[in-house]
Amino acid sequence: MAYLLTKTAHLVFVMAWMGGVFYLPRILVNIAEAGDEPAVRARLVLMGRRLYRFGHVMFGLAFLLGLALWLHFGIGGGWLHAKLVLVLLMMTHYSIGGRWLKGVDAGKPLPSATALRWFNEAPVFLLVAIVFLVLAKPF
Repeated sequence: MAYLLTKTAHLVFVMAWMGGVFYLPRILVNIAEAGDEPAVRARLVLMGRRLYRFGHVMFGLAFLLGLALWLHFGIGGGWLHAKLVLVLLMMTHYSIGGRWLKGVDAGKPLPSATALRWFNEAPVFLLVAIVFLVLAKPF
């Protein structure tokens, strides 16, 4: 029962983090398209900061529960190492979005809205690969 509760909580926190991973780049697109409207930009930056902070908390909880699954329940294999590499790439992607958001506060320009839209698509491919590894455990 403890295994199922831990795994359930891990998945819930992963899903919450993924919401931030998918939405932060969209907020960046909206900031890029807001132009010189300071009130709109300020609101979007505030939303982005809150989302980024929330995402880090969700990632931390998911990480701790995943660590518990690995250490306490002995989950593992080659697929897990591949999954962790992809999760690291996903976290790097999320951190890049956070740096761009912080740069907006410092007056730095964002990439174009089109580039940010492409940036928004990368986590989809990582997520598909991660889910495949977790379900199929191919090695």
